[in-house]
Amino acid sequence: MPSSAAPETGQQRPGGPARAAPAGRERAASHPGSRYHGRLRSAGGLCSSRTATRLARWADAGQVSPHERSRPLNGAGRTSSGQLNPADPGQTRAESQPTGPPGADAQGGRLRAAVSYPALRHLVLLAVYVGAGIAATWPLTAYLVQSRLPRTRDVASYVWDLWWTAHQVVHLANPYFTDHMAAPVGIQLAFNTTMPLAGLVMTPVTLAFGPSAAYSLLSIVTPGLLCYVMYRAARLWLNETGAIAAGAFFGLSSMLAWQDWYHLNIAVGSLFLPMTLEAVVRLRRRPGLRQSVILGVVLGASILVNQESTVLALILTALGLLPWLVRHPSVARLRGVGIAAGAAFVVASPQLIAMVQQARAGGASADAGLLALTGKRYGVAITDLFAPAQRVTHFGLDQFAAASSTVNHIGEQMPMFGLLLSVLAVAGLAVRWRRRSAWLLAALWLGCAWLTLGATLYINRWQHVAFAQTWHGVVVSPTMPYTWLMRIPGLSAFREADRFALLGLVGAALLAGSAVDWLRRHAWPVIAVVVALGVLEAGWSGSGLRTMPTTLPAVDRPIIADRSGSVVLDVPFGLRGGIPEYGLQFPARALLMATEDGHPRSISYTSWVPARTINGITSHAFYTVLVQAEHAIPMAPNVPCWAGCPLLPDFSAPLTAKMSRSQVISPAQLAAAKRDVHSLNIGWVVVWKGNPVVTRFLAETGFRLAYKADGALVYRPAAR
Repeated sequence: MPSSAAPETGQQRPGGPARAAPAGRERAASHPGSRYHGRLRSAGGLCSSRTATRLARWADAGQVSPHERSRPLNGAGRTSSGQLNPADPGQTRAESQPTGPPGADAQGGRLRAAVSYPALRHLVLLAVYVGAGIAATWPLTAYLVQSRLPRTRDVASYVWDLWWTAHQVVHLANPYFTDHMAAPVGIQLAFNTTMPLAGLVMTPVTLAFGPSAAYSLLSIVTPGLLCYVMYRAARLWLNETGAIAAGAFFGLSSMLAWQDWYHLNIAVGSLFLPMTLEAVVRLRRRPGLRQSVILGVVLGASILVNQESTVLALILTALGLLPWLVRHPSVARLRGVGIAAGAAFVVASPQLIAMVQQARAGGASADAGLLALTGKRYGVAITDLFAPAQRVTHFGLDQFAAASSTVNHIGEQMPMFGLLLSVLAVAGLAVRWRRRSAWLLAALWLGCAWLTLGATLYINRWQHVAFAQTWHGVVVSPTMPYTWLMRIPGLSAFREADRFALLGLVGAALLAGSAVDWLRRHAWPVIAVVVALGVLEAGWSGSGLRTMPTTLPAVDRPIIADRSGSVVLDVPFGLRGGIPEYGLQFPARALLMATEDGHPRSISYTSWVPARTINGITSHAFYTVLVQAEHAIPMAPNVPCWAGCPLLPDFSAPLTAKMSRSQVISPAQLAAAKRDVHSLNIGWVVVWKGNPVVTRFLAETGFRLAYKADGALVYRPAAR
């Protein structure tokens, strides 16, 4: 074989002819998954990207490679000394070829050099993913320009969380307790959706543009980041095309897009699932200090964003490392796992300390019956998990979306894998059935799907309870694994069974990427069909969701001007969010307004309402009587004072119509409320929706109507 073929087909032996590589190896060298790929790269058959960059630069400059100078005469027309050989026909052909415009070769060389850098390729892919995420969640990005947000209390609470974290960073104070909610008692935030790590990262944006802009920006980039971290994990098994597809199936899924719209902490927390998988696999393949620390940092950082995601990440870690430790136990492996655990503890220590403090104060306990009830409520019908995603209604395919009965009995609307992803995941298992990793991914997918079903089995709209049992007043089935998971100490508070679908999505996306990888090599035109069908089920558009402005200047301007730091009381008043709860639900706008004026609020919206906070609020007679007034319990004498109210014309019947009409607010209770209100430092009362009983109560306790704006009535103490 001519020596000119040596760099492409074999190794050059010193002082002898080139040794040709077998034909099979030559063909396999172009496939990154081939066992010959790495060998030929190191042997010079496929030069590395760094070597290619250097060769391109030498060629553009007209220079000779140092390796080229030492080689015998080759097809490029150079002698062993590196000089051009005029007698070489290859050189004659090269000189006779037309040349491009001046500078074209230099520009092409720079382009090749730029593309050869992996970091640049990853940045380009990340940008493409972010663009796809924007399209899949549109019009969420448009809200940033329009200064609007989805009109939900969860969204408003995330905006408040970002504002509070930035506020505490500036003041170098504890972010796990606030006196700006549930004032004057305050509330602990260790088990809340505060997302201190995300808030810390977004602090520059929050301080420069406001918490609403920080929230919008974070929700915009999250789908693209989800795609990218899954792509990185998938590259451990799949080629480029399959890994890109796996990233898209994960980050652009309707399941995670819905969470991005409504529960940002869950969407951001899901970033750590592929990151954990990648860290576990790399630790298994190359045990060492670096990989152990990386795994620990990932796990520790996850709890600083979302505790539920940490539980899922720990399950994934255990599934990946326990077989590795049991099959071949060694001190080195145990040491690596110990280092990872230590690193995780160090990173998570601020959150863990705050959680222990809140738990000791009774802020992490709830009635077992309530936990059982909510655990059952968030189960998913088996027909919903694999039905077409509700996203297809955006394209007018309502008849396909009707296959899902999600809206009938569960707490969230999009815990589904989708039809296309399910079919491709099964296909991925079929094409890789000989590989043990494919079966493990399938077990992860289907096992989590089984947990997602909850404590009973729903098929369409019908509930099936095999071997029914009653647990804390709730009917459950012992054949469902989630029934037993709810009884494990520490996991009983994991009350949303549908969260396990997020972990199952990791396995399903990787299997679907395997199917796309197979299509690339055997039936690549079908990929276009997969993309077209994937668009129909990807993302979520917030159909039917109302929006709200990020600011309310008309109602909030006088409060912003008040620098006294007095408490703002919002009516309806309540301590709401998770479990347990006290009082009534209040508008989401109340929390947004709090981030603008900076005043403490009587209301609170957190994942857990500690018993200490509820007891502190109920110890104040003013708040106790206010809650009674909100429920339209009349004040003595017992008269139907809700007959009409000119200030609130949209007032309807009292919420407590079933309560005894003999219940009244006694003069003694009213007198205690009058005395108590002076200790609360309430400077403003914003009535978003009330009733005549509340109006009379405010008048009796010394508040007078100051102005009306943005559909709200604003009261001030009569003495001010």
